[in-house]
Amino acid sequence: MNETVFDEPLFASLKPGLTSFCYRMLGSMDDADDAVQETSIRVWQSWSTFRQDSSFKTWVYRIASNLCLDKLRQSKRRALPVDLFDSAVAIVEPRDTLPDSAWIWPSPDFGGNPEERLVRRETLQLCFIALLQILPPRQRAVLILKDVFELSSKQIAETLAMSPAAANSALQRARETMDRAQLRSDELSSMNVQPDQQLLSRYVEAFEQFDVAALVALFHEEGCMSMPPFEMWIRGKEDLSAFYSLTRWHCEGSRFVPTTVNGGYPALAQYMPDKEGSGLVPWGIHVIETKENQILHVQNFIHTPLFSRFGLPERIDR
Repeated sequence: MNETVFDEPLFASLKPGLTSFCYRMLGSMDDADDAVQETSIRVWQSWSTFRQDSSFKTWVYRIASNLCLDKLRQSKRRALPVDLFDSAVAIVEPRDTLPDSAWIWPSPDFGGNPEERLVRRETLQLCFIALLQILPPRQRAVLILKDVFELSSKQIAETLAMSPAAANSALQRARETMDRAQLRSDELSSMNVQPDQQLLSRYVEAFEQFDVAALVALFHEEGCMSMPPFEMWIRGKEDLSAFYSLTRWHCEGSRFVPTTVNGGYPALAQYMPDKEGSGLVPWGIHVIETKENQILHVQNFIHTPLFSRFGLPERIDR
């Protein structure tokens, strides 16, 4: 290996897996992309010092891990609304928000790298990303490297500059914490099963026609809807009906474009009427989880930068 010339193709081959590692660590694709970009810069700057005492991959992941750990020391835990607040008591238009940095956001595909396709899809479920965020940063890194990327204790120790015994101890504590955790998002999750296509089609039809009765009828009795960055979330058919009726003025005339999130799970990109033009503009990404062929949880991620990240159009015709 040439010690003085940065091997860009070699780094590029690691980028999809590296991005997915950073996303699981940080809970945000914006932060993950920043971490991967910073990793690339540091690898380039330090290229001449790489002596192959460990594999190139281990060396790169060591740099990325340290960057993620540094970022996490300076930030608060990201979460989903259902894990931070109780469902709304009064049905009003949502107003209170938290900054984008407070929330877990969905991710697009990381690329066609064959290695990435071997990574277990369930570890990209939004509820799993939420669970990861409750772990101390170093325990989080150990668990991801072991249970997602299936590295050995020796490889993890080399990556995180710790002893194999310390890595095993951190892994045990992380698994115990994950097993004890009782997050509402985990209880509401069904991303391990693909939603019925007919149910999704009925949701699209009811929403685009804004038929509140037909829309609410698709929900399970325990069904709910959350809307980060808004703190407010709704639970139960009666409250859902009241909320949809209240916000009809905002959503009526919307259209959906199909997309996928977090490992290929079906989702719907909502475009709403442009108040200043004739077309439709981005609003939110709907992730629909089901139970007994009914809607259990709609997570409407209202974050328009997601649209460009997912390769979705900037606007569509009515």
